[in-house]
Amino acid sequence: MINIKRQYIVTDNDRKIRVVLDIETFEKIEELLEDCGLALSMEEVEEEETLSQSEALSAR
Repeated sequence: MINIKRQYIVTDNDRKIRVVLDIETFEKIEELLEDCGLALSMEEVEEEETLSQSEALSAR
């Protein structure tokens, strides 16, 4: 797990309405989300038939 350093922006009555992250933390979260999306996409097609290069090109 990553250490998330965050600051909050609050209303006058202390209700949290925004989060401020440093750019390094934001980029790491973005990378983790992309990796998760890629893993889900790979799982989706895991059972699909694999095509040869010529089959794939002829399917265009």
